[in-house]
Amino acid sequence: MSIVFKVAGLDCAEEISILKKALAKREGISDLAFDVLNAKMTVTCDPDKVTSDQISQWVKEAGMEAILWSEREKLEKEGFWLKSGRLVTTALSGLLLAVAIFLHIQGDKTSDWIYLAAMVFGAYFVVPKALLAIKRLQPDMNLLMIIAMIGAVFIDQWLEGATVAFLFSVALLLEHWSVGRARRAVSALMDLSPRAAHVIGEGERPAQEVKVGARILVRPGEKVPLDGVVEKGSTSINQAPITGESVPIPKEEGDTVYAGTINEEGAIECLVTKDPNDTTLARIIHLVEEAQSRRAGSQQWVEKFAKIYTPIMIGIAILTTLVPALLFGGEWATWFYRALVILVIACPCALVISTPVSIVSGLTAAARAGVLIKGGMFLEMPGKLRALALDKTGTLTYGRPEVQKVIPLNNHTEEELLERAAALEAPSEHPLARAILKYAAEKGIKPDRAEDFQITKGKGAQGTFKGTRYWIGSHRFMHEMNQETPEIHQMALELEDAGHSIIAIGNDKHICGLISVADEPRKEIAATIQEIKKAGVEEVAMLTGDNKPAAEAIARLTGVDATQAELLPEDKVKAVEALKEKWTTVAMIGDGVNDAPAMAAANFGIAMGAMGTDAAIEAADIALMADDLSKVPWLIRHSRRTLRIIQQNITFALALKAVFLALAVAGLASLWMAIAADTGASLLVVFNGLRLLKK
Repeated sequence: MSIVFKVAGLDCAEEISILKKALAKREGISDLAFDVLNAKMTVTCDPDKVTSDQISQWVKEAGMEAILWSEREKLEKEGFWLKSGRLVTTALSGLLLAVAIFLHIQGDKTSDWIYLAAMVFGAYFVVPKALLAIKRLQPDMNLLMIIAMIGAVFIDQWLEGATVAFLFSVALLLEHWSVGRARRAVSALMDLSPRAAHVIGEGERPAQEVKVGARILVRPGEKVPLDGVVEKGSTSINQAPITGESVPIPKEEGDTVYAGTINEEGAIECLVTKDPNDTTLARIIHLVEEAQSRRAGSQQWVEKFAKIYTPIMIGIAILTTLVPALLFGGEWATWFYRALVILVIACPCALVISTPVSIVSGLTAAARAGVLIKGGMFLEMPGKLRALALDKTGTLTYGRPEVQKVIPLNNHTEEELLERAAALEAPSEHPLARAILKYAAEKGIKPDRAEDFQITKGKGAQGTFKGTRYWIGSHRFMHEMNQETPEIHQMALELEDAGHSIIAIGNDKHICGLISVADEPRKEIAATIQEIKKAGVEEVAMLTGDNKPAAEAIARLTGVDATQAELLPEDKVKAVEALKEKWTTVAMIGDGVNDAPAMAAANFGIAMGAMGTDAAIEAADIALMADDLSKVPWLIRHSRRTLRIIQQNITFALALKAVFLALAVAGLASLWMAIAADTGASLLVVFNGLRLLKK
């Protein structure tokens, strides 16, 4: 059983570490999952051994407060201190510090007590965590700050101790604010969908109460409240909030519309097809929230580094106190003070916060652009991409092939051929099958489905129609059925040379006929492939199950570097593995369903046109919500920009610490200078990371 909690104060990896220590080894708890973006904790546990009240108590013992997710509104309404406590204590600490400095200048000795009060408020949220660090025997930045404050008081440096408390409180407030900023960015996605819907025959209703099957009216200028299908009217819909497309999309009867998109022209009546919690927009929001928990490689590195870095810095501080005094006759007070400065410098606050803010900002910016990335690890990978494999149908082409020729053979008529082909293709979702069914319907042919249907994976299918067993499939399948004559073979080759895909229909006696289908390459696809190469991808390969001549015809038009045709799903996997051996980092772009094995074999998979396609969103690591391959070069550049900002943040944080460490040993840095530098570093890395939210 899983129990979901809202955890007040869950802002970064440090709190996650504390909660794991408090809960992970408890009897009855089998798994923990965290969503920092929403301060959410999911506990998988045995209900016979542990209750939600026990879990809340354990969290309380760890210095935080957890409430059931279903009751979170109560926490948000009543928890003023939980929401604004950091701001209040930081403001009081700053005010008292200013008063104490004024009295200090006047020579009033009561200033020491006011300095102490400033420290108490500044360290209000730090002390409980520092005590937990001692209890766990795992020193962290909270413990470093408390040691520095106590040390400052011990050597009668009240001003510096109070300044450290205030500035560190400011740093923690900034961290809390930065995560809140990212939360608000994702909340903006949630605000896309209107809260009310006009249900025909019932009037205005809350969108959350509208059921599947209801009919809703969407007027010009209104947002579509729920996913549905247009039943009456026509219009154009602005899908930019979800897909990033700049041009409105025409919608007619039978077309799908999505929650959060904007109706620009005519009034339309729609049939609701999805529950409010299962719309495409809802799924996007859910996946963006989940993605933050899938940590990027740089984020994992920073967290591991911080674990060993803090104890090392404490060791350096101890040596700084003891070695000069014991071995070289240095003054204890002088070197003790310098050790305190080192402890303040050691605070890894800016370092720890540098990566998650950038990752959350990068994920949210991508979602706004219509690129759904399922985690920090997949946000980083496109920036390292060396080779790209693409499926042909629906990726390089529109995936809407049209029947070009119907060639009856052996005394069959065109009507007979289409009737049998439609009966055999009826259960299939393949684009070529859809093209045949569409063409047959236009000719007024709507036969019953074939019985005893059987698929031969990657080749074709067989079934019984009107008492006779028929087969349907590719040129390769026709060859394997041993019924291909030299004349039919030549006919098929000529069509394939023209870029057509061949579908053959036959029975146990002969081949009944051929149907040729062709798919057009996407508009500007050649320019997009060139942009992908300019972005740093060294090889673009097309992997398709289509015949070789058709594949080569598309390859010539698109400018891909290599083509492999007539591939079964397992062949595509082998091709991707070969690319990985050559180039190390490889992505596979496909429709997210048929290409799932190859996408799984690649370092990461990208689904084309995943909007409204649940399977595509689930199968891929990255989903392009619109049928827009031009988002790929944008994604590569966005990934590299994110990596660049993360590297800038880490380098700056470490370089600043190295400089101040040298200044501290030389006696040129004070406590307040060190904490001011660290707070300034925190500010800079936060704002640098938030730059990714800009369009």
